[in-house]
Parts: sequence; structure tokens; C-alpha cells
Amino acid sequence: GFIKVVGKGNKERIVPIGEEAIKHIQLYAKTDRRRQMNIQKGHEDTLFLNRRGRGLSRVMVFNVVKEAALAAGIEKNVSPHTFRHSFATHLIEGGADLKAVQDMLGHESIITTEIYTHLDTDFLRQTLMLYHPRNRKRDS
Repeated sequence: GFIKVVGKGNKERIVPIGEEAIKHIQLYAKTDRRRQMNIQKGHEDTLFLNRRGRGLSRVMVFNVVKEAALAAGIEKNVSPHTFRHSFATHLIEGGADLKAVQDMLGHESIITTEIYTHLDTDFLRQTLMLYHPRNRKRDS
């Protein structure tokens, strides 16, 4: 499936989502809270709404992520960007096409997306150091 994402500057893009995400979105859409909401005109297709029936602001999304991280016992500083960063890094480490990742993130320039390839290079270096017999640190 796919979902429409509205990013910075109200730019829209279509992003693929997995079956597990679709399942949870469908469950959320059926909740009493969602069905009893007075959804404001122009927000009928908005997935996450505030109490007034409008889309969540950037600050509200940030707060939801922070609260969820705390509830999960995560002490690290987590933000919505943390999820974006992890998403892109995992895709690239898994061998995803850089152009596809660029489109999913909504980057105008491939150079912005290439930042994640440098992280991948670090990952590859760590893998070499950990697992290649000539690079592993010898037990003293």
C-alpha cells in the first residue's frame, strides 16, 4: 500500500508502507475516538487529527513521539527526525536504491540523501573491523 505524506512547505509525496503498518492504521481508523471526532472540512483524509478535528502540527507530532519514547522506557533523545534517519539508514544498509530513498524522504537533491551513504560506509568499516580475521583485535 501507499500513503500520502505532507512534508515541509506543504509538499506532498506518495510513500509505500508495509502490511504491518497498514494493519495498525486500519485498527486506528476504527477506534471510537477517531469515529466520534468532528473532522473539519479539508481534513477528511488526514490520518492523525487533533481534538479539533484538524491535522497535527509539527510540535504536536514531536510531543507524541517524545511521550511514546518515554512510555517505552527509551531514555535517548528521540524525535520524528530520529525515525526518518533510522528509516533511511536501514534502507541504504539493506541495499536500497539511493534514488528510491531520496523520493521516499522527499529530498530535492540526491546530495542530501547521500549523507546516509556515509553512515553506511561507517557501518561497512565497523563490519570489516569486527568480523574480518586480520582486523579483529587479538585477545591479550
